[in-house]
Amino acid sequence: MPKQLLDFTGQVVVITGGRSGIGRATAIAFARQGAKVVIAGRSHADGTLRAIKDEGGEAVFVPTDVSIAADVQKLIKVTLDTYGRLDVAFNNSGLLPVTANLVEQTEADFDKIMAVDLKGLFLCMKYQIPEMLKGGGGSIINCGSVVSLVADPGMSPYVAAKHGAAGLTKAAALEYAQSNVRINAICPGFTETEMTKGWMENPHMRELIKSFNAANRIAAPDEIAGIVLFLASPMASFITGAVIPVDGAQTAH
Repeated sequence: MPKQLLDFTGQVVVITGGRSGIGRATAIAFARQGAKVVIAGRSHADGTLRAIKDEGGEAVFVPTDVSIAADVQKLIKVTLDTYGRLDVAFNNSGLLPVTANLVEQTEADFDKIMAVDLKGLFLCMKYQIPEMLKGGGGSIINCGSVVSLVADPGMSPYVAAKHGAAGLTKAAALEYAQSNVRINAICPGFTETEMTKGWMENPHMRELIKSFNAANRIAAPDEIAGIVLFLASPMASFITGAVIPVDGAQTAH
């Protein structure tokens, strides 16, 4: 095991959904530790790229809709053409849930969530794993949610997709555990990001969300980034198939 356990110098990391929030914080954190970072997303990530390059890091952006196989294949091809390898992937792309009871959810609502939050995860791993196998191994961290572990009312398609993400992570981890490809999932509690800004601007909603966890507060993206770097590092070399809450004890009671 190397002395510098969070040193990713020479490693190549792909992060989907890296424009803002948890993805942005994680991309910057990996770059600070020496990684070359490939950021994927449906919209530009200029702010993330600028933040990385201002600190002397190296990163590129690849427009990607993770629900489209050809886009994911292109993402992996650009990664290999640019940096020649793939060591770590943080599959972070996701959509916010539509808040309505099950019978009020539309088929389109269901399909949209499943396409990104579950099918997108499948496609990312499908095309990431072969390249990691060629390189002798790697680490994949999938971003689930506390509702990968429990359920909340009013978001049944989202809960189903995130439960599916946990199952997909476990199954893939079993398949590749002996090939040095470790696959884990993190389950963040509510985190303050651009995506959740609308909810946070409502004082009643903010207090309600804080009350969900024992810490009685909302996470910052940097607090989620740390567990991703840990899982990608040699310190987590015997961790695979884990679905880890990062939630201020929300799911502990």
